[in-house]
Amino acid sequence: QVQLVESGGGLVQAGGSLRLSCAASGRAFTIQSSAWFRQGPGKEREFVAAITSSDRTTSYANAVKGRFAISIIDANNTVYLQMNSLKPEDTAVYYCAASPNRLVFTSIPTAYNYWGQGTQVTVSS
Repeated sequence: QVQLVESGGGLVQAGGSLRLSCAASGRAFTIQSSAWFRQGPGKEREFVAAITSSDRTTSYANAVKGRFAISIIDANNTVYLQMNSLKPEDTAVYYCAASPNRLVFTSIPTAYNYWGQGTQVTVSS
């Protein structure tokens, strides 16, 4: 069993930055792939970024490339999402996800076994 808890969301002006954290507990050592997804009002859940634990391979949605960065700190079993140059369209509930598999197709929500409760990010214009 793995438990994921997100934090770091809040209200920020367009052009600003936020860093989201996803702390893993339980059998966190089994995680091989981690990701961030988001869901805006009236929208489907969409992929944001992913990273593998073994070699730190990353992937990003086109909408956030060059602005967001995903990373891992092994010492505290935490996955981060650094968000820069935020836009109003980034407003959403952000969820972290994890899988015991090293995923090749990282953008598919159903590939992930564990999910956090979500943290709200609101970007004002």
